Amino acid sequence: MSRYAAVIELSSEEKQALKSWVRAGTTPQRLVDRARIILRAAEGCGSVEIAEEFGTRPARVSKWRTRFARQRLAALQDAPRSGKPRRYDHHSERRILELLDQPPPAGFARWNGHLLSEHLKDVSDDQVWRVLRRHRISVARRRSGCIRTDPQFAAKAADIVGLYLNPPENAVVLCVDEKPSIQALERAQGRLRLPDGRALSGFSHDYVRHGTTTLFAALEVASGLVKTGHYSRRRRREFLDFMNDVLADHPQGEVHVILDNLNTHKPKHDRWRARHPRVHFHLTPTHASWLNQVECGFSILTRSALSGASFTSPEQLRNAIDRFVTAYNPRATPFEWTPRAVGPKTLKRKYADLCN
Repeated sequence: MSRYAAVIELSSEEKQALKSWVRAGTTPQRLVDRARIILRAAEGCGSVEIAEEFGTRPARVSKWRTRFARQRLAALQDAPRSGKPRRYDHHSERRILELLDQPPPAGFARWNGHLLSEHLKDVSDDQVWRVLRRHRISVARRRSGCIRTDPQFAAKAADIVGLYLNPPENAVVLCVDEKPSIQALERAQGRLRLPDGRALSGFSHDYVRHGTTTLFAALEVASGLVKTGHYSRRRRREFLDFMNDVLADHPQGEVHVILDNLNTHKPKHDRWRARHPRVHFHLTPTHASWLNQVECGFSILTRSALSGASFTSPEQLRNAIDRFVTAYNPRATPFEWTPRAVGPKTLKRKYADLCN
């Protein structure tokens, strides 16, 4: 028994919509094919004729004619599909995150995606990496940090910041610190010649050590000028010798010195400070040496004169530091204190949420 094909009659709006689908370059190809079938059917062509024209099966032509006759243009769109059921839920995600807090298997220093999947057994490697990426967790990256727990942090920080922003009248404010064990490294070569003939400034991995030196530095907050001293060690004896040289440059008036908590800076019985009552020491909070502006000076020195340089002796290294200070001081300017708030650091919110 033969079946009659559905008769297609189009309104002007439907015909215009179908033709626009066919002409548009962004229309999905499957939707273009269906629109062409309906347009040809509206012209009175049979399903077999349309199938031969478009190189498809008559059954497919009949299916779209029938659907269009029932639901019109909406029938040509793909029906919603539920897709594959979810294999992993929020519980499996929590299991992955909780496992990161556990020690890794014996013989391994840290977790990786494969080890996590292998330990969980029912979670694939891909899902583990998918969860780690979603939470921006890198199992290979290590970040260092220090949570400051000094109970007097606020008072000490306010004292130092106050010296920066509103120094005492007719007083000198100095930031003092040491940079110990600076290595005098002799690089194997200074410039690299590439096979294509280009020359690059760089060094090989080979170098020779020629000893170390310890640098003491005092930064004058009001002017940005730097005074340095070279020593072989950084004991209390060397510190006091450097401070005597600093005071010789400032024979009059009060001197406020910002220092870190190194033991050589704060002995229990300080006879030197008793002999110099015009000198006032201000210690930074524990683990907050970044409050000392001389650290900025050390950073400038390292980037400008030490990084990548080659030295054959500690004396050559000290001479290079002295030449830099001589060139830097004429153009020195005071550092401007810009942090709007100073306080003990805590975990970022997104990391704190993961720990809860």
